[in-house]
Amino acid sequence: MSFEAGPVRQSHRFDEAALERYLRSTIDSFTGALSVQQFGGGQSNPTFLLSAGQSRYVLRKKPPGKLLKSAHQVDREFRIMKALAGSDVPVPRMLVLCEDESIIGTSFYVMDYLEGRIFRDPQLPGVAPLERAAIYDSMNDTLARLHNTDFNRLDLGDFGRPGNFFERQIARFTSQYRAAQTEYIPEMERLIEWLPGNIPHEDSVSIAHGDFRLENTIFHPTEPRLIAVLDWELSTIGHPLADLAYNCMGYHVMNPRQGGLVGVDHAATGIPAEADYVSRYCSRTSRPMIEHWPFYLSFAIFRLASIAQGVFKRGLDGNASSETAATYGNTCRLLADNSWRLARSAL
Repeated sequence: MSFEAGPVRQSHRFDEAALERYLRSTIDSFTGALSVQQFGGGQSNPTFLLSAGQSRYVLRKKPPGKLLKSAHQVDREFRIMKALAGSDVPVPRMLVLCEDESIIGTSFYVMDYLEGRIFRDPQLPGVAPLERAAIYDSMNDTLARLHNTDFNRLDLGDFGRPGNFFERQIARFTSQYRAAQTEYIPEMERLIEWLPGNIPHEDSVSIAHGDFRLENTIFHPTEPRLIAVLDWELSTIGHPLADLAYNCMGYHVMNPRQGGLVGVDHAATGIPAEADYVSRYCSRTSRPMIEHWPFYLSFAIFRLASIAQGVFKRGLDGNASSETAATYGNTCRLLADNSWRLARSAL
């Protein structure tokens, strides 16, 4: 599936003339009249397709309205992708970061537009089994290369605090959940109590993308080759297994909008089984067998439940990036149920 862009939603409109003046003064290649469309999907930072002359660009900005603390940090997205330019991890070319809110009302950045495919459905309908296998292997390889990257060499030593990653993340997403909470969910309360007391002692450190999944990548237009990783808003210096578990959530959770990998016939589809996918990652990162895997999965789903609750609350408040945000009312509860089921399996 390719990108979908349409009219800018009413709540996300901004001064396009002011943006055009700014880009003419900051991007040498910017020529011609500016045309702006908004990409569909995405629940955090609104994303726009900019066309000018023969060139196309992508703009990511903070959403309007009151925002949760430490969320929507477009400056962090810009910094990490700019640092990774030329590394083993493919990212779009960063062009400009603007933190002057007087231009379009919020901070934003502009990057190159890449022609390619974004796959929304993890089951990859319409794709041949051999290509499905290659797509998943390319994603696995990219995640391993990210975690093998020396972040100090990229001057990212201060991009996060090494150590105690899960303790800090559990506290952060508990706080964000509380700030967006709209009802009492027993499973979230149990997880908030259980997770801090069951953190594994293994304390690896790497760049962590924070939202690494198939939908947040771009593949070559015709080849099963990953050409860019997107949506780095939650990136930090963290624990690599948090990324891997998040990447594997589809084996345990069926997304009501995009599906998942629960019950997939791996031999027939070409999609790797979870054990094979994890084993391949471990081989690429020289990691032995992973202990306490249910904890990592439970944490990953708990974190997504907190994020989903924030999306729902922004939808109620009218400042969400997607028009579907207000339909997320039951998503947090469903995810919490799955997370607590995995937590119980570790008891």
